Amino acid sequence: MTTAPTTLGVTDSPANSDEARRARLAEAIGTVNGILLGKERQVQLAFSCLLARGHLLIEDLPGVGKTTLAHALATVLGADYQRIQFTSDLMPADILGVSIYRRDKEAFEFHPGPIFADVVLADEVNRATPKTQSALLEAMAEGQVTIEGSTHALPDPFFVIATQNPLDLVGTYPLPDSQLDRFLLSISLGFPDPEVERELLVSEDRSRVLARTAPVLSPRDVLDLQETCAQLHVSDALLAYVQALLAETRNSRWFDIGLSPRAGLALLRCARAHAFLEQRDFVAPEDIKAVFPGLARHRMTVSHGLEASVEDQVDGLLAQVALP
Repeated sequence: MTTAPTTLGVTDSPANSDEARRARLAEAIGTVNGILLGKERQVQLAFSCLLARGHLLIEDLPGVGKTTLAHALATVLGADYQRIQFTSDLMPADILGVSIYRRDKEAFEFHPGPIFADVVLADEVNRATPKTQSALLEAMAEGQVTIEGSTHALPDPFFVIATQNPLDLVGTYPLPDSQLDRFLLSISLGFPDPEVERELLVSEDRSRVLARTAPVLSPRDVLDLQETCAQLHVSDALLAYVQALLAETRNSRWFDIGLSPRAGLALLRCARAHAFLEQRDFVAPEDIKAVFPGLARHRMTVSHGLEASVEDQVDGLLAQVALP
């Protein structure tokens, strides 16, 4: 595989070489897999989302490991980390911060909220009201927040991991479409296999394993890896395949509303990251197929009158569109 040139002004020392960063990335993935047992596919998608400069939504029942995955990701990244527990009485200022008048300075002083971190865990995001949920919109889309007319830049990298409980549980509010679109990927963990569950029952508590887990990557590593992923080659034939997938989602026999051009750009970013994790310097059709369900499942609803699930419709659509 061709070694990528040094990026972002980092000196090409052995510790900062492309091979060294790749080795640290592989170690980070292995560490998370050692904490969240039996979920290798979901872990790879989570890292694909990070390397594609996206945000991750984890949807599932309580108790299957959503918060554990988010905490493990934050730990191995070695970045500034904040957890926000979303509740019905949480206010936007509790997330973004507030400006407080300083009498001694005769001026307002901004006190940043927990959103000002490299990795932000929005735990049980759909337990907050729509007004509070909307506080994340500008931050996730533009990497900044505007408070009382002043704009404040967020750290770079900036990665939001949100967990969401099913909407039929008590005390949950549906995320609006505009909020859902800010998440690059949505994944679900599901119950563990019997063998994995037995290992969880007899092994050390995951919280103790997390407590002694050390960071593997650095924020600079993340930025360099993101830049490398963005440079991966996409052929004209594969671009045509992506366009065909987007066009097919807009056919009303599948979904009420198809994927937007912005979703198409997000699909390419995520496919590049997935290809990088597969040790390729080009995107293959397999990368598109691997990330497409996670990109589509939270953005679309099944056409009226159909009894199939979104997942079944996505699988059928992928089978329908010919590979290049």
